[in-house]
Amino acid sequence: MAGNNKVNKPAPPSGGGANDKMPKFKFNLNWMYVLIVLMLLAVFFTNTGTKSNKNISWSEFQEMAGNNYFSEIVVYNRKNSLVATLKPEYVTIVFKPDTSQTNSFWKQQPVTDNPTITVTIPSPDKFDEFYNRLKVEKEVDAKIWHEEDKDVIWNILLQILPFALFIFIWIFLMRRMSGGGGGGIFNVGRARVQIYDKANHVKKITFKDVAGLSEAKQEVEEIVDFLKNPSRYTELGGKIPKGALLVGPPGTGKTLLAKAVAGEADVPFFSLSGSDFVEMFVGVGASRVRDLFRQAKEKAPCIVFIDEIDAVGRARGRNPNMGSNDERENTLNQLLTEMDGFGSNSGVIILAATNRVDILDKALLRAGRFDRQINVDLPELNDRKEIFIVHLRDIKIDSTVDTEFLARQTPGFSGADIANVCNEAALIAARNGKEFVQKEDFMNAVDRIVGGLEKKSKIITIEERRTIAMHEAGHAALSWLLEHANPLVKVTIIPRGKSLGAAWYLPEERQITTYEQLQDEMCATLGGRAAEEICLGKISTGAYNDLERVTKQAYAMVVYFGMSKELPNLNYYDATGQDWGFNKPYSDDTAMVIDKEIMRIIGEQYDRAKLLLKENAAQHQTLTELLLEKEVIYSDDLERIFGKRKWVSRSQELFRQPSSDPDRTQTCDLQNRNLPFYSTKLRGH
Repeated sequence: MAGNNKVNKPAPPSGGGANDKMPKFKFNLNWMYVLIVLMLLAVFFTNTGTKSNKNISWSEFQEMAGNNYFSEIVVYNRKNSLVATLKPEYVTIVFKPDTSQTNSFWKQQPVTDNPTITVTIPSPDKFDEFYNRLKVEKEVDAKIWHEEDKDVIWNILLQILPFALFIFIWIFLMRRMSGGGGGGIFNVGRARVQIYDKANHVKKITFKDVAGLSEAKQEVEEIVDFLKNPSRYTELGGKIPKGALLVGPPGTGKTLLAKAVAGEADVPFFSLSGSDFVEMFVGVGASRVRDLFRQAKEKAPCIVFIDEIDAVGRARGRNPNMGSNDERENTLNQLLTEMDGFGSNSGVIILAATNRVDILDKALLRAGRFDRQINVDLPELNDRKEIFIVHLRDIKIDSTVDTEFLARQTPGFSGADIANVCNEAALIAARNGKEFVQKEDFMNAVDRIVGGLEKKSKIITIEERRTIAMHEAGHAALSWLLEHANPLVKVTIIPRGKSLGAAWYLPEERQITTYEQLQDEMCATLGGRAAEEICLGKISTGAYNDLERVTKQAYAMVVYFGMSKELPNLNYYDATGQDWGFNKPYSDDTAMVIDKEIMRIIGEQYDRAKLLLKENAAQHQTLTELLLEKEVIYSDDLERIFGKRKWVSRSQELFRQPSSDPDRTQTCDLQNRNLPFYSTKLRGH
């Protein structure tokens, strides 16, 4: 008929229709448990006791009882039966094998100890009457017991409970060994992965919740766009990247970026950790990798996120285990094969995160497996401002809180550190009974995180207190007098954490550092030890932390930065992460030159520090007395004593605060990578 688009489908092959609808057989571990229980029950009911037993009639029992065959008789009143135990000398008479029947039970089964016979009696009263008469006539000596009933159920429970307890413990251990999942040890090779898709109702995190990280966010947003609009890229001949590796220090937001990808992408998202592949059984890691990619291919297109991939992706052959089979290397080999092997893996994008990219295997990092390495660095000033805005959404703050000021107070802080600052400030405000979190609370939170809790109750002698004040005043004076030293914000002699005194500075966030800047920083760091020697004529252990820092800084200048007169333009650092093992990359003669150069650099800056303190001895003494009086001094106190600082940075000028509400921050590291560490710390005596 015209317009009829129906097409007659061919009939299925003969016998195929019914078989196609037949459900496929699937193995279930519960069947194994049922089989074990049935076997145990069979063993129980085929061996109901340890004694041999024989049923006889009432007349036969009367004859045996008259011959005094029994040592003990138990009468069950309710069942009108008894069980009698034979004396040893009469066992062979009663249990004599029946040779006329080749399959006789008693011929095949040996007689055990204390055999018994079972008899059905007319009634308990009839038995008592018979046995009392028998005792008078023949003086039998069997012991008589009367019981209400034979507790069969209790006996069965006593027999089964040990086996049931053993089965329960075995099942519990197998489930624990397989990570708590169903299936026990038979599923130990399954990947323990969390799957997020439209069916899972979880809290959705989007890119709006990720502050800062603009470049890294752009990279992962493009990956999401690949999955949503693949034709936009494939029409021009491009291919979707197979993998992206998030690299950066701890707390910078690598896992948060992955969560945002899971929230933004409309495809299944598989999440697991690198340690999930590691197991005590041989071959389990590789099996879990295969199972992971099998599940991913079934739901492609999808994203697989492996957090802390360095747990499984460490470079092979670095620590050979005496030629034995290395399970971790086998797991890595399987991961390399699945990511870019002979088989097809289209539609599966791998995201991974690590903060130790230097130890990863080179084969894992090559293009085709991880096409992109996305660096997630510590946030800069503008990024920290955005992060503060995100974390302050749920905190009640007043008008004194300025996000740009907080961003400048926290150089070198990661996103996790900033979140901790906001939370700590809220806790401090609540502890003080405030209705809003104020600027002062944030400053106290920064001090608390960087330096630790104040310990005003620590017992310090008058002499020690004066030494601490001179030490800290030496740092403060030199930081004010030197051009490239970080400008001082606050000095305190109140013990905090493990330090007896501390100084906070406001550093410039620069990307490179000159030789002169490093010299001024070292000179200011040595100001505490120089002040002790000049004013007291003796030195103490208070400069422990200072000496550690300047030694590392001088070593870096000579060995890494090529800033030595004797060894110029040389670098002995291995950027590949392989290090030099037990061998040094230089000779013993060069090592002696390095030691001499380190001592020369530190000695020059120490002499310079003493010279500057001698030239400004009166101001240093005034600052020491003021510190002993107030315990905490600020930048305006130094300006009043030393005069206006000749070199004022932009951040110091913008954020100069009165002593009632001062700036507070901490220093950068020797390479100026904005990594925070404590300022001057005094080791306890």
